[in-house]
Amino acid sequence: MSEYQYYEFLAVDRPLDEEEQAQVRALSTRAHITATSFTNEYEWGDFRGDPVRLMERYYDAHLYLANWGTHRVMLRLPRSLLGLDVAEHYCVGEQVTAWKSGEHVVLDLTSEAEDEDEDWEERSLSAIIGVRAELAAGDLRPLYLAWLSAYGAWERDEDAFDHEDEEELEPPVPRGLGSLTAPQRALADFLRLDADLLAVAAEASSPTQTVQDDPAALASWIAALPADEKDALLLRVVQNQAAQVRMGLLRRFRGPSAPAGTPQRTVAALLDAAAVRRQERERRVAAKHAEEKARRERERALARQS
Repeated sequence: MSEYQYYEFLAVDRPLDEEEQAQVRALSTRAHITATSFTNEYEWGDFRGDPVRLMERYYDAHLYLANWGTHRVMLRLPRSLLGLDVAEHYCVGEQVTAWKSGEHVVLDLTSEAEDEDEDWEERSLSAIIGVRAELAAGDLRPLYLAWLSAYGAWERDEDAFDHEDEEELEPPVPRGLGSLTAPQRALADFLRLDADLLAVAAEASSPTQTVQDDPAALASWIAALPADEKDALLLRVVQNQAAQVRMGLLRRFRGPSAPAGTPQRTVAALLDAAAVRRQERERRVAAKHAEEKARRERERALARQS
């Protein structure tokens, strides 16, 4: 079987200057490199660069996949928008990690499975990148999805975790798990999150507050900000920090994504409930198929009699 690897990086908050682009190009002469992106595919050989170092120095998002089953997404956000203490609630072994790098927090989300027959064309960072802005605005659903996907690997590999991990408690459950955004669905699919496990987890998730982005409410909230704070925010916009200002304001306006006091379930309880739900769903599907088969047999019998 031939090898296949795909690397993609995006610079969101600040484009790379010419010197930085030259530094990156020195790592791969065949890559397509612009001020905001890096993409390359390998069917032989390997990338000489270190994705962690590239994320810490240049880029805000990274997607990697290989046909031996590795899926990896990395995201870099300003620490003023996502604190390491918040991200660490959702870390799981080597599957979901987070660390500080200067003024940023870097997230590393990984899924492993034997999926050599996947359709590589459907994998794209452009479908997932939206979760970065959502995280920066205070929506913690992407982190919860990564945490849930990590423990969901237990369904594919019984040796993925130790038995004592069954009693681990879930992190704070964000609102809106039952109504994911398109980027969140793309992330869940990329990390191979089981649909039944997600449905079980969503049972403890309250609905999103649809009025939170009401233009009139947002305008009133901004009008009430102190004048000196508005001046400071405008200065940051002029200093090419418009994206960070926007995300920070939205995060403050919307409030916490995970309500305090939500009862926490164990990993074992979530996985067991997902297994029960899966079995019940498969039973209903089997019963429907059997009913359809019996109907077709009755129709054939009537046709023979006529």
